[in-house]
Amino acid sequence: MWSNLPFDLLANIFSYLSPDSLARAKSACRSWHAAAALAVPHHHPPWFLALPTRGWSPSCFAHNPVGENWHVLPLDHSVSALRPIASICGLVLLRVTSKTWLELAISNPFTRQFRTLPRLNVARTNPAVGLIQHSPTQSCRNLGFKIYVAGGMSEAAGGGAVYQPTIEMYDSLRDTWHVVDGPMPVEFAVRLTVWTPNESVYSKGILYWMTSARAYSLMGFEILTNRWRELGVPMADRLEFASLVSRNGNLTIVGGTSDGDVCVWELGEDDDWSVVGKVPFELGMKFLGVR
Repeated sequence: MWSNLPFDLLANIFSYLSPDSLARAKSACRSWHAAAALAVPHHHPPWFLALPTRGWSPSCFAHNPVGENWHVLPLDHSVSALRPIASICGLVLLRVTSKTWLELAISNPFTRQFRTLPRLNVARTNPAVGLIQHSPTQSCRNLGFKIYVAGGMSEAAGGGAVYQPTIEMYDSLRDTWHVVDGPMPVEFAVRLTVWTPNESVYSKGILYWMTSARAYSLMGFEILTNRWRELGVPMADRLEFASLVSRNGNLTIVGGTSDGDVCVWELGEDDDWSVVGKVPFELGMKFLGVR
């Protein structure tokens, strides 16, 4: 019966399938693959992609909110030494760890497509990496995102190494890097290189990174003006751990102290932090590694 359905009707049926079911339909036969390619998917809840943060695992984990199940997606490509940095627009940004200088790659964990990005204009080691995705009104099929690389160390003209007080931006639509105009304080370059993990949050026109050394602090780069700013972190000298997240488009910090007190702070007007939630004590102790 299915083989007798008109092509446009079959494509319309496929448009109602969830992403995982649509992928299965594509693999059934050539006719279904062609029909699925023409299907315009209806809105589905986004999947949650979990990446390993400690050690190395050659896979990531995707949660399907429709079926309420998890999928293990391999990341073992021909380039063996890879470390995931973040997910962006359905792709995974990876760092090639076998290279001394920063080299980035992108991978589609569902199709296992993989390619390395062009080299930076300035070779650098251990810079901070930040991501900005184009607005939801633009199609993710265009891979609309930008990658910012800030700080790091480069070779000095007379030998040795120096901190690199510059920032470069990669535009996925142009597939090129360019050095962003505007000065960066050398102190920021040092902190972005030594004490900043790869996690970043983009909120209201500013790309933020947080230092991982006590006391915690925030560095922000204003995209339109190319200016840097610094923000304090609540309870900065008492936090045992802290992480940046985005909550309804607002910059948010989840952090906890050694006694298991874990709070959620949100940045409001005039750069004021307010507590918007608290984590139960038992869960807070798990954040600290206490069972």
